[in-house]
Amino acid sequence: MTKSSRQQKKKEQYPTFGIREFQIELEADDSLQYHDIIGERLIEKPHKHDFFIFQLFEKGSGIHTIDFVDYKVKDSQIHLLFPDQVHTWKLGKSTRAFQLMISRRIYESFSSSLDLSYILYQKHPVVNLSAEMYSKLHYEIFAIKKELQKKPVQWSIVNLRSRLIAEMVSREAEKKFKDMSIYRTKPILHQYYTLVDAHFREQKSVSFYASQLNITPNYLNILSQRHFNVPAMFLIQNRITLEAKRLLQASDKSIKEISFGLGFNDPAYFSNFFKGQTNVSPREFREQL
Repeated sequence: MTKSSRQQKKKEQYPTFGIREFQIELEADDSLQYHDIIGERLIEKPHKHDFFIFQLFEKGSGIHTIDFVDYKVKDSQIHLLFPDQVHTWKLGKSTRAFQLMISRRIYESFSSSLDLSYILYQKHPVVNLSAEMYSKLHYEIFAIKKELQKKPVQWSIVNLRSRLIAEMVSREAEKKFKDMSIYRTKPILHQYYTLVDAHFREQKSVSFYASQLNITPNYLNILSQRHFNVPAMFLIQNRITLEAKRLLQASDKSIKEISFGLGFNDPAYFSNFFKGQTNVSPREFREQL
């Protein structure tokens, strides 16, 4: 096998899918799609999307793995999958779910309208729903399905209903997860999280983020320890490690390329950092997968 064919095989093994690749009808719009998920489904190969997904489970069993965490699929759940998150799943025979695929452009308009950044919701991609909330979300998703069946589609209505779903899910997540309420009551921690997500490749010191927030590194550490029981550096290291795992699993980049892309000038230093965070080297992590 030649070098070029090996590289091509890698690209096929770790794909990033666009929303157009899931179109059932050629005339379907590439900003939003609806799909029914009925019965057993298996996706063994890790992959990621460049779009956002709401997946509402009426009935469900199995495992949905999102960013290296296994989530049990249950009745009356909603699963959120963000652009660039790596996932696989094994869904049981009883599965009945309703899926909205939403383009990055539309997703970003939702994000800008929420009180808290959508970055925070990536930590809680699965939300168990009350019967009342499930019913409300089911109604809105089916209203979108019906609208998409009309010719012509009124996209302003589809987008408004999609935004309403996003608002309801965000409110439900904030009720259920303690750290979400902390970010609301301590907005400086929300700002810190957002800054880290934007700059973790270039900036890896607590002092940089403290200066951006006009506070001392010591005070930022105190806030992080008090509310999350971890030092402020943990968030930076955790974000770097997550991105490294994503790239090792769902890209064909070499370890050297990944280390440089994450802001490490020395691949050996990156390998030591990664092993310190995960107990395995980058090469071992990739081989295990």
